[in-house]
Amino acid sequence: MRNLDWSARGRARVYVLTVLGTAVCIAVAFVVDSFSFETWTWRWGRDPHNNIIIPLLLAPFFFYLLLNKMRQLSIAHHELAHLAATDSLTSLLNRRAFTEVVEGYIQRMASSANRSTDALLVIDVDHFKTINDHFGHDIGDEALKQIADAICAGLQPPDLAGRLGGEEFGVFLPAKTAEGAAAIAERMRQSVREVAFAPGGSPRRLTISIGGVIFDDCPTFRDLYRKADEQLYAAKHSGRDCVKLDFARPASKSA
Repeated sequence: MRNLDWSARGRARVYVLTVLGTAVCIAVAFVVDSFSFETWTWRWGRDPHNNIIIPLLLAPFFFYLLLNKMRQLSIAHHELAHLAATDSLTSLLNRRAFTEVVEGYIQRMASSANRSTDALLVIDVDHFKTINDHFGHDIGDEALKQIADAICAGLQPPDLAGRLGGEEFGVFLPAKTAEGAAAIAERMRQSVREVAFAPGGSPRRLTISIGGVIFDDCPTFRDLYRKADEQLYAAKHSGRDCVKLDFARPASKSA
């Protein structure tokens, strides 16, 4: 519906600009016909009706054609930009786009006087290789889609989710306390456990391990990812299907 509305607004904009462009052409025709460059004086043209008829016959067609083509190019550019930033399987942001958005947020917050705590979660599907080996990659892809849906079910704007690669996902939670981030991560873990995944008619439980970092400083995405990945590693070695979070403290404060 959002794309249809945008398209309708785009067509309306083309019509309005076509009318305005035609009016400008008529005005220019009157100026050219009525102004004498020899005497630098104004005079009424000999055929003023032509100043209306000719632009009305020619201008609308050319303006509409030009503006509509520009609108189509704008839509194509928008769609290409969306495709370039989206993971084709899960429709989440891809790794590059997710990283850029998080880095952009951190940079903006660096100059903010009201810094809040934020969280970065790194999520890995437990025993995903086993699913691919036993049921094939098509079933594995279906599992990833269902897991992505379960992860996003508990998110609200401006929360952000992306597929970082393979069976790994990233979730960015702006302006969240440690308790709030932990609650969201736990809901994600439980939502994935409740996914109705039954390859070949046999129910199989899906689980995820989550590692995360809470921060109130403005570190780089690389540092955040490394610390969140360390917590993910700890979750894996704690038996999987669990959440491990920690605070990221600036080196100057921990020294």
